[in-house]
Amino acid sequence: MQVLAIESATNVAGLALVAEETVIAEATLNTGKTHSQRLMPMLARLLDEAELQLEELDGIVVSGGPGSFTGLRIGMATAKGLAYAVQKPLVTVSTLDSLALNCTGRTELICPILNARRNEVYSAVYRVSSEGELQMVMPYRALPPKELIAFLRQREEQVVFLGDGVPVFGDLLFNELKDRCELASPLDSLPRAAALGWLGIRKLKKGEIADLATAKPFYIRPSEAEVTWQQKNL
Repeated sequence: MQVLAIESATNVAGLALVAEETVIAEATLNTGKTHSQRLMPMLARLLDEAELQLEELDGIVVSGGPGSFTGLRIGMATAKGLAYAVQKPLVTVSTLDSLALNCTGRTELICPILNARRNEVYSAVYRVSSEGELQMVMPYRALPPKELIAFLRQREEQVVFLGDGVPVFGDLLFNELKDRCELASPLDSLPRAAALGWLGIRKLKKGEIADLATAKPFYIRPSEAEVTWQQKNL
């Protein structure tokens, strides 16, 4: 089984061609251009280098959120368009799940944090089971860092943080959690399309396929534009 994975939930644009036992090809860009400018040229190069056609793949996997509202919309629209064009199933995977997969070799609690603006983070908390599987300890939430810290204090365990919220809130986490806090390397904090694809293959094999007509990103909370509109129209 082979899939194309599309990661666009943050400033990082990533594509990967992933099989069950290997990563065939992967491309990651963390530059200033928008995802709408980058994804399709990246895809053309990736398929060319891998000598594959979209029609040969078994599915399209996309980062379903949470994350950047614009980035998620671009990624979802791209994935849905490709899946429709080649009549392949679409699978959505949580951005936080795929980030946590970067640290599955760790024994600490794993806490991906994405900068959600408004002094909040998108987060969830995981531990790795004895079988090497991610187990959720705290479900997906948008919350102030102080609330996340309060939750983690109750656990009384070591925690490793990763994601683009680390440069923003890392000092606060260190000051509050002291020696129980560890920050992952910048490499582990980058969302990887390959991790997304690996989780997507597992969902595809279970038949967890998204409806092309109704699939949409998982934002957790409404955008600022939606909040403003609601306030004006109440």
